[in-house]
Amino acid sequence: MLFNSVDYIFFFLPVTLSVYIFTGKSLGHVASLCVLVIASFFFYGWWDSSYLWLLAGSIFVNYLTGYLISLRFLEKGQRRCLLAIGIIINLALIFYFKYAYFLIENLSFITGKKYAFSSAVLPLGISFFTFQQIAYLIDVYHEKINHSLIKYSLFICFFPQLIAGPIVHHRDVLPQFTNNTKTRLISQDLAVGLTIFVIGLVKKVLIADSVAKIANPAFATAAAGESPALIVAWSATLAYTLQLYFDFSGYSDMAIGAARLFGIRLPANFNSPYKATDISDFWRRWHITLSNFLRDYLYIPLGGNQKGESRRAVNLMITMLLGGLWHGAGWTFILWGGLHGVYLVINQNWRRLLKVLGQSPRNLPMWRRRLSGLLTFLAVMAGWVLFRSENIAAAGNMFRAMVVIDSGIGELPAVKTLAQILIALGIAWFLPNTQEWLKRYEPVLKHHMTESNTSEISKAVWSWKPSSSVGFTIGAVLFIAVRQLLQA
Repeated sequence: MLFNSVDYIFFFLPVTLSVYIFTGKSLGHVASLCVLVIASFFFYGWWDSSYLWLLAGSIFVNYLTGYLISLRFLEKGQRRCLLAIGIIINLALIFYFKYAYFLIENLSFITGKKYAFSSAVLPLGISFFTFQQIAYLIDVYHEKINHSLIKYSLFICFFPQLIAGPIVHHRDVLPQFTNNTKTRLISQDLAVGLTIFVIGLVKKVLIADSVAKIANPAFATAAAGESPALIVAWSATLAYTLQLYFDFSGYSDMAIGAARLFGIRLPANFNSPYKATDISDFWRRWHITLSNFLRDYLYIPLGGNQKGESRRAVNLMITMLLGGLWHGAGWTFILWGGLHGVYLVINQNWRRLLKVLGQSPRNLPMWRRRLSGLLTFLAVMAGWVLFRSENIAAAGNMFRAMVVIDSGIGELPAVKTLAQILIALGIAWFLPNTQEWLKRYEPVLKHHMTESNTSEISKAVWSWKPSSSVGFTIGAVLFIAVRQLLQA
C-alpha cells in the first residue's frame, strides 16, 4: 500500500488512527500499541501477504537474539558470538533476496557458465528493517538494553517508516511508545501531522511525478543504445535530479506526518540537500538517517578519521561503496557510491588545503560559497546519471550526450516543461523546507539535526501557524493532489 494511494489516504490511515485512539481510551496503552502492530502487518501484507512470515520471523529472531545478548550472566565471548550470529542471519537474509542473483549473474559472466538460480522478488522495506535490527543488536551488546516484544515489534514494523524510512534508532522511538498519553487526541499533532503529510503528498504527486515524465524518455533512449540530444540529456538529468529529491523527501514527509498523527516524532531525513555548499554538507542533508547509520555502524568502526589521512580515504571509499550497494544490486549503484567516495576524499583534502592557507569553508566570501554550491549540485547531478541508468552502457550514452554533440544540440524544452523544471528547482533552492516552515512545532526529532543542518532552519523567513486560511489551503492542495492521483 503506497502512501500516495487513495486506499491509504481515505481508508487505512483514518481508520487506523480512529481505532488506535478508541482502543487506547477504552482498553489501555498496551492494547493501542497492539493495534498499531496489527495495522502495520496489515499495511505490509497489502503488498504481498506471502512475505508477512519474513517480517514476523525477522522480528522474532532478532528480538530473541537481542534478549539473549542482554542476559547479564553470559560471558562477553558468548554475547559476542550471539551478536555475530544475529548479524550474519540478517545479512544472509538481505543477501539472498537482494544480492544473490546479482552475484550469480556476474559469476556467470566471468566463468561463461549458466547457473540455475532465479531472482527472488525483493520484499518491500527489507533494507530498512534489516539495518534497524542490526543496529539494535549492536547497541544491545554494548548497552545491555531490553524491551518488550510488543514495543520492539512496533519499533521495527511501525507502518509510517516501514518501507521507505527514515531509518529509526531505538533510542529515538521506543521511549515514545512508553508514553501512554500518545493515545489522546491532540489537535496540534493532528494539524502538524496532516500538514506535513500533505506537503509530502504534493512533493510526490504534483512535482516528482510531473518531472519524471520529462526524465524518463531520455533515459529510455540511452538504455536503448542511443544518445539523446545535448539539451534533451541535460534537461532529463536535471529533471531526474529534482524527481528523486521530491519523490524521496516527499515519502519521508508523508512518513513523518503520518507518525505525528499518532503523536510520534520521527527523525528528519532531508534538509534542503541541493542548498549544500560542498559534498560533505550534501551528505549531512541528504538521506540523513542512512548517512548517520553508515557513519556510526560502518565508518567509525572501520577507524573513521583516527588512523591517518590515507586510512580515512580508504574508510570513506568502503563506506560509500557499500552505501551505493545498499541502494540496489547493480554496478551503476556501486559506481555511484564510489563516485561519491571520490568526491568526499577530494573534499576532505580541499578542506585540509584551506586550513593550511588559514581559511575556513564557513567563512568564505559569499560568491565562493555560491560557486561551491553550484559545483556541488553539478557533481551530484552527474552521480544521479549513474543512479538512474539501467546499466553502465546506458549511463555512458547519457554522459556522452551531455558532453559530446553526437545527436545534435536539440530544441529547447516546451514552455510547460521548462516551467515545471524551473518551479521545482526554485522550490528546492530558495524556499524553506518542511522543518523550517514548521520549526516552532518541532516536526522532527531535534537532536538529529546537526549544527550544519540547523543553520538554514534558524534563518527561515516563513513559519507555519494553524489558522482557517492555512486549513483551507491544505484542504485545497489535498483535493488537487488526490484528483491528480485519480487521473493518473
